[in-house]
Amino acid sequence: MNNEAPLLRNHAKEKLSRGETVYSMTVRLVRTVDIASIAYTAGFDSIYIDMEHSSFSLEAAGQICLASNHLGVTPLVRVPGLDPSFIARVMDSGAMGIIVPGVESAEEARALVRAVKHAPLGERSLAGAAPQLHYRTLPADQVVRELDSASMVVPMIESQAGLDAVEAIASVDGVDMILVGANDLSVELGVAGQMDHPRVHEAYLQVIKACQANGKSVGIGGLGGRPDLIRKYLDLGAGYVSTGNDISFLSGAAAQKRQQFE
Repeated sequence: MNNEAPLLRNHAKEKLSRGETVYSMTVRLVRTVDIASIAYTAGFDSIYIDMEHSSFSLEAAGQICLASNHLGVTPLVRVPGLDPSFIARVMDSGAMGIIVPGVESAEEARALVRAVKHAPLGERSLAGAAPQLHYRTLPADQVVRELDSASMVVPMIESQAGLDAVEAIASVDGVDMILVGANDLSVELGVAGQMDHPRVHEAYLQVIKACQANGKSVGIGGLGGRPDLIRKYLDLGAGYVSTGNDISFLSGAAAQKRQQFE
C-alpha cells in the first residue's frame, strides 16, 4: 500500500467529505483566467464552467481550470453530454471533475465514470504528464492514482426519468455527487420556474435520501435566487451549492449600480 501524501488535492471534494458546504459559481461568459481570481477573492470554493449552455472553447476552459487549480478553487466542467473522447480532452486540459446534464440511468452514470476514470474503474486513456500535477514526470501508476482519487464524477438529475432512477444512479461506484438541476426539472415536472412547488421539494428530498443511503454528496442547482430554499436543503443534507453564474452576477450588479443614480 502506498502511504505517500497525495500531490494533488481537490479542495471541494475534501470539504464535502468533511460535511462542509461548498459554494460554487458558474462560468458562462468570461473567457479569461481573471475569473478564477475573482472567484477566489469572492470566497468561492469551486467554479464550474458551463460548456452546455455557452460558446466556450476547450482552450478557454482549460486555461481557467489551470488558473483555478493554482488558487485552490476546484474547477468542474459541465459538458454537453456523454461523449467519452470529449470528456477525456476536458480532463486532460486541467478539469478536476465532470458534470453531465440529464443523466437518467445507472448505465449512463457508469458510462460517465468510465469516461473520467482510468482502469480499473474506468476506461480513460492515460495522457502522461497532467496539468493538474503541474506536468510533473511521475510513474504512470502514480499519475493514475493521483488523478482518479482527486477527480469528481457528477451526474445531474433534471427529469422524471432521472428521479425514477436516482437510487440506482447514487449506488454507482465512482459517482461522487448528484447535482439537482432545478430549472430543467421544474419544467419536466410541469411547474416551470416554481422552485418552491411541492413537486420540486419532493424531488430534492428523493435525491437527498438516495445520496445519503449511498454515501454520495448532493448538489443544489437552479436555486441561486432563493437563498431560503438553499438553506433548507443544506439543513436537510445537501452539501454543494451552485449559487449562480457570471452573467447574472454582472447583470445584477450593473442594474443595482444604475439604480443608485435615479
